[in-house]
Amino acid sequence: MAETTIQQRPLTGWDKPELDLSNAAWQSSSRGLGDVQIAFVEGFIAMRNSARPQSPSLIFTPAEWGAFVSGAREGEFDLT
Repeated sequence: MAETTIQQRPLTGWDKPELDLSNAAWQSSSRGLGDVQIAFVEGFIAMRNSARPQSPSLIFTPAEWGAFVSGAREGEFDLT
């Protein structure tokens, strides 16, 4: 049985893997409003614009996703 090598340093920028998103189960918000969809793929979180699904997706590690969600909940991205 082959062992998997686990990368010890954080993934940043272009170091993130090229994920196959062709069969991803994309989810919208519970209300179905907005243009953002997410998918959980191979231990990562992908986010895309549902109006342009062919455009590139953003890829987050679980820690990055947690920081993003926490910031959104705290109003970090609200326009003032």
